[in-house]
Amino acid sequence: MIKPALPANEAERLAALQRYRILDTPREQEFEDLVTIARTICGTSMGAVTLIDSERQWFKSLQGLEGEQTPRDEAFCAHAILQPTHLTVVEDACQDERFRGNPSVTADPFIRFYAGAPLLSSDGYALGTLCVFDSNPGQLALGQAEALWALSRQVGLMLEMRGLRRRIDLHQGEHDWYEARLAEYYAQLEQQNVELSEQTRTDPLTGLPNRRALSAALAEAIERGADRPPAVAIVDIDHFKQVNDIHGHDEGDRVLVELAGVLRAHFAGRGMAARYGGEEFVILMPDTPLAQAELQCQYLREAVAHLPMGLPVTISIGLAVQHAGESAQETLRRADAALYQAKAQGRDRVVVAG
Repeated sequence: MIKPALPANEAERLAALQRYRILDTPREQEFEDLVTIARTICGTSMGAVTLIDSERQWFKSLQGLEGEQTPRDEAFCAHAILQPTHLTVVEDACQDERFRGNPSVTADPFIRFYAGAPLLSSDGYALGTLCVFDSNPGQLALGQAEALWALSRQVGLMLEMRGLRRRIDLHQGEHDWYEARLAEYYAQLEQQNVELSEQTRTDPLTGLPNRRALSAALAEAIERGADRPPAVAIVDIDHFKQVNDIHGHDEGDRVLVELAGVLRAHFAGRGMAARYGGEEFVILMPDTPLAQAELQCQYLREAVAHLPMGLPVTISIGLAVQHAGESAQETLRRADAALYQAKAQGRDRVVVAG
């Protein structure tokens, strides 16, 4: 283990941290929410908002384990603040000389993966980080890294707003000026929330909507489709595990991206194609009769089978039309049961749920 060095501007950095008067304050839901979003986007079991004091790392928010603070010499984030303009990513702490002997790595919580985005003060000092970490090695996709940076900027704005609120209480006579500043910060937060909402509804690998976006769209389609209910198809890549095992995960990712492109081309403007998880995709076809939906699925199956991928790729599809009074989950379960029938019958086919 290598103890973190002190930043060259340590005295000024600590002075900036003290100005925010946030150390040892109670937990606040706004910070907890941002950590929850960061963990969800990055797929980790733990996350935190940390602030690096002179001798300690203090947690404004901590999820996935218990604690209020740790020694600064053992803090991953004390290394991260040394590069204020860079995201620090440790894919496997056991392979990193800075952390392999760290007590948090060799003992509970056995941290292996870490990613931290520095929290910058208004005058550019790194106060701490918004970080995510896990007991398994990992990586960050480009979209996940960008989202973590966006969230860290939002934490910085939250710190600024706390300071502004405190100064408003002390200087009521200048409240008009401060309210204008608060409005500016809230406008920035609202814009970032719009961007973050989009990111949390998009699969970072394929660029398709994810399970969360699909659930919202399916609920809306059911509500609007009283006279002509929507059709739902679950698409699964046949023998996808063999693709990963034989050709590697990079090739597996290429197959997923290529299939996403075909789905986007076939259903743009006529519904929604979403990545449901792993090698499964879901197609939502609002206001589509069963016969037409089945024909579209057959076209899709043939298009995938003829993709110039350099290796054979086929798909199996389970199709269901929403029944009156049926919930979205019940419709998906019937489509999933039809998908299993397609697999049992030899794959590379479309099966319609009864």
